[in-house]
Amino acid sequence: MRIGIVLLTLVLLWSVIGLVAAFQRGYFDSADTNCSTLGSTAVTVFVGPLNYVGVNPTVECPSLPRPSE
Repeated sequence: MRIGIVLLTLVLLWSVIGLVAAFQRGYFDSADTNCSTLGSTAVTVFVGPLNYVGVNPTVECPSLPRPSE
């Protein structure tokens, strides 16, 4: 029971820190919403707290082939 409370507290704290990170980046200011902005906001909420401890995660897109003409 005690482990569940500690885990719940950590998850809530992590989410609050992530929401603060997304707010600081201005993701909630724009009225223009689409799948890309929703995805960026969700990733920032879940991974954003890592920036505060110095991890600074980055994602690189693979090189995609060009479409044929």
